[in-house]
Amino acid sequence: MRKLKSSSSELDMDRPNIEDYLPSGCIQEPLGKLRLSDLLDLSPTLTEAAGAIVDDSFTRCFKSIPPEPWNWNVYLFPLWCLGVVVRYLILFPLRVIVLTIGWIIFLSAYFPVHFLLKGHDKLRTKLERCLVELICSFFVASWTGVVRYHGPRPSIRPKQVFVANHTSMIDFIILEQMTAFAVIMQKHPGWVGLLQSTILESLGCIWFNRSESKDREIVARKLREHVQGPDNNPLLIFPEGTCVNNHYTVMFKKGAFELGCTVCPIAIKYNKIFVDAFWNSRKQSFTMHLLQLMTSWAVVCDVWYLEPQHLKPGETPIEFAERVRDIISVRAGLKKVPWDGYLKYSRPSPKHRERKQQSFAESVLRRLEEK
Repeated sequence: MRKLKSSSSELDMDRPNIEDYLPSGCIQEPLGKLRLSDLLDLSPTLTEAAGAIVDDSFTRCFKSIPPEPWNWNVYLFPLWCLGVVVRYLILFPLRVIVLTIGWIIFLSAYFPVHFLLKGHDKLRTKLERCLVELICSFFVASWTGVVRYHGPRPSIRPKQVFVANHTSMIDFIILEQMTAFAVIMQKHPGWVGLLQSTILESLGCIWFNRSESKDREIVARKLREHVQGPDNNPLLIFPEGTCVNNHYTVMFKKGAFELGCTVCPIAIKYNKIFVDAFWNSRKQSFTMHLLQLMTSWAVVCDVWYLEPQHLKPGETPIEFAERVRDIISVRAGLKKVPWDGYLKYSRPSPKHRERKQQSFAESVLRRLEEK
C-alpha cells in the first residue's frame, strides 16, 4: 500500500496546478457569482475530472511520442529523401530476402524434427528450442536489430519465473533469440495465432483470452504446473498485461508473484533514435508493425537480466510485485504510474461508478446545506 501511495504522490508532483489553467477572470469574479474554482472546490470528483483533462497520465502510457522533425530546411530535406529511398528500395527488399531464407530453413527443419522424432522427446524438445531461437534471430536480423544483453543468460531451473516490462510483441522475439522461453500471451488472430497454436505450442507456451473470465483459473493452474517441471522451458511473463510505450510502467499483475518461486526480473529499454518500437494494437496490426520496423534504419535496445528476487517474510504478493516493478523501472529508466493496464480494454466496474456517484452526491448535499 505504501508503494502505491508513493507512486501516486510522484504522479501528483508532475501534474500541473489546475488553477493555472483557469481563465484569470474566473478567479477575480465579484462575490455572488459562481466561479469555476467554486465548482472545483465543490467535489473531489470534479477536481479529479478536471485534472484528468489537463494531464491524462493513463492515456499517455499508451501513446507514441512522435519524434521531432529534423528535415525542416532545404539542406536537410534532400538527405531525408535519400534516406527514404535507401530504406524502402534497398534495405527493405534485402530484409525481406533474409526473413524468407530464415523461414525456409526453419520450416524445412522444424516439421521433420516435430513429426519424425516423436519417440525421442528430449532430443526433439532440444532441437525445437534451437530452431525457435534461430527463427527469432532471423526476425531480429530483418530489423537490423542492435541488441545489447547485460547479465547472465537465463538457464533452465525449476521453480523460477522471468518477468519483464512490455512494449511490443517483439519483446518476446528479442528475448527468445537468446533463450527459448515458454511465454504467457494473449491469443491473437491471423498468422500470429497460427504460429501460437502450432510452433510455439511445442515450447509449452500458455495462451489466454482477456474476454474469458474462466481463462484466469485455467492459466493460474497451468502456471503452477509449469514452474514445477524441471525440464520445462523457462517461464516468461509480462505482468503489465498490455503494451506500454517504454516511458512508463503500469501496475504488475500479482499472478507471477504468488507462485512461491524465484522471480527473475528483465528490464527492456528501446532507443528511439531510429524507430519507436511501441506497438499500439488498437491502431496497428502486428504485420504493419513489423513492416514499420523493417523499413526503419535499425531497432536498438538494451536488455538487462537482473538479480533474482524472493518473497520476503511478511511481504504480500502485491508488495512483491511492486518491489520488482521498482527494480525494472529504475534499471530501464521508466516512470511508474499507479494504473491498471487492463483499464485500456475494459470500462470501470458498476461498483466503482456507484461509489463515485455516491461521493459526488454527498459533496453536493453538504455544499447546499452550507448555503
